[in-house]
Order: sequence, then structure tokens, then C-alpha cells
Amino acid sequence: MRILKRLLAGIGLLLLIGYVGLIVYAYWPTGIEEVSARSLAGPEDEFIAVDGLELRYRTFGTPAEDKPNLVLLHGMANSIQSFRFVAPLLADDYYVVTVDMPGFGLSSKPEDFDYGPANMARVVGDFIRELELDQAVVGGHSMGGAIAMRVAINEPEVTGLVVMNPGIINTGVPEITPYLPFPFQRLSAKQFGDRDFREQFLKVSYVDPSIVTEDVMDDLQLAVRSEGYLTGTTTMMGQYEEAQEKYMMGEVDVPVAIVWGAQDRNKTREELAALRDGFRQNILIEADNAGHYVHEESPEIVASGLIEAKDLWED
Repeated sequence: MRILKRLLAGIGLLLLIGYVGLIVYAYWPTGIEEVSARSLAGPEDEFIAVDGLELRYRTFGTPAEDKPNLVLLHGMANSIQSFRFVAPLLADDYYVVTVDMPGFGLSSKPEDFDYGPANMARVVGDFIRELELDQAVVGGHSMGGAIAMRVAINEPEVTGLVVMNPGIINTGVPEITPYLPFPFQRLSAKQFGDRDFREQFLKVSYVDPSIVTEDVMDDLQLAVRSEGYLTGTTTMMGQYEEAQEKYMMGEVDVPVAIVWGAQDRNKTREELAALRDGFRQNILIEADNAGHYVHEESPEIVASGLIEAKDLWED
């Protein structure tokens, strides 16, 4: 009996030492100096104040009466760079606005903030109003697709919705995530700040991983270098919610374009069928040779489909 007690005590001590080690590692300096987002911005970047936040955005094309406004939202752990291929292809037919959502890219990353999808959608709605986009089609990729759907439900300015391999039926986040104890949220933020990890994390989502170039990684790492990254992302990682948007699809009253990369390893044909059944009025733009990042791997197919869909938003 004494041997068993000593064994259990030894195991407990080792677990305690390991846990303390995790905490030390989580808060050990990364060696990355965080600087102001504006100091990292390029000449094409613009900033706007929305709800006490500073959001980075880019525009493509010029506003015109015969061109719908199209606001595009990126996915998790990404930024406006995700639309670098498709946005220019749309610029003759749409006035395209891409925006870094709070906590991402070079937008503000406050520690005390609600990063849940409902609040993110509210901020995007206010962003649309700040830019005085009286009518807009809102689109999003992955997590951004779920948030775009909420914007379409909430905002009367929205006349159409585009979802690209969206996180509506399934977020793709492991179910254990909400139950992970301190300091795993900080560890996750630190992990996503590691260039090598993020590069490998991205590449598995592409049919052609060579799209993830050094320039792409340089752009993505701007977020890690910007002020508030570690504390803001730690907060975000602790606010995971199970997808509720799948129960809200019937509330979408505007036409929907479902953009689908057929070779997405994490999304099934059943999920696509559920999207088609859930939205009352929808069209499908499918790219056979694209994975999760359909707008990056098949930008011509996506752009052509959305250009053909222009009349859909006016019906």
C-alpha cells in the first residue's frame, strides 16, 4: 500500500512539474517585439476607426452605380492577404473591400474584447456603415463565412451573401477546445505565432501547398509583430463557441452564392448538401481542383462565378 501511495505521489509530482513547465513556457518571452500596426502597413492599406477599434482594409476598383459593393471577410488565423488573387479579378465588376477583422492582420487586438461571432458580425456591420456602403454583398471564407452570414441576417444594407467553404455546419475546431484549462489558450496563441507551425498548418489545407510562399508567410506574420497580438489572441482562443450558424440559415432572406472547393479535406459533400438545403435561395460555384482555400487556388473560377451572379443581388 505504501508503494502504491508513493507511486501515485510521484506521478502527481511529475504532473505538477509538467504543468508548471507549461505555464513557464507559455509566458516565456517570444523574442518578437510588438509594434504599432500602422508601422507595418503597406501603401495600399487604409485604416478606419469603428467602435473604438482601428480596422485595416483595402479596396479594389472604384465605386459605381452599376457595380455592387462586395465586402470580404477572411478566415481564422488569416488576414486580407487571403483575397490577394480574387479581389483584383472582381474589381471591374464589383467595388471590393477586404477587411481585417478584430484580432487579425493589422486590425486592433484588444485583450478585453468579445471575439465571439455575434460581436464580430456587429463590428462588421458598423464597418459597412462607416464606409457608407448603402448596399453591399458580404462574403466570407471559413470562419469569415459564418460571420458574413450573421451580418446578412442583421444588416438591412446587405443585399447578398457569399460563403466560401464556410464554417457554418462545422467549424473544424476540435470539440475539446472549450474545456482546455489555463494556460492552453496562451499556448495556442504562441503556437499560431510561430512561423513554421503556421506554415505547415496552412499547407495541409491546399491541394497545391506551393501557394503558401515566403511572401505569404511574411504578410501573415505581420499580425504576430503587431501590438496586442499575444494578449488579444490569448483572449480569442479562450472564447471558442460551438457553431450556432447552422441553426440560423433559415433567417437569411438574401440570395446566397455558395463557393465550394471540392477537395477540402475537412468538409464533406454532406456539408455542402446541408448548406444548399439550409439557404432558401442559393447558387453553387464549385471548383473541382481546389481545397479549403478555394478563392486562392481557383480565383478565376470564383471570380467568373461571382461576376455571373451580379444580377442575383438585384432581383
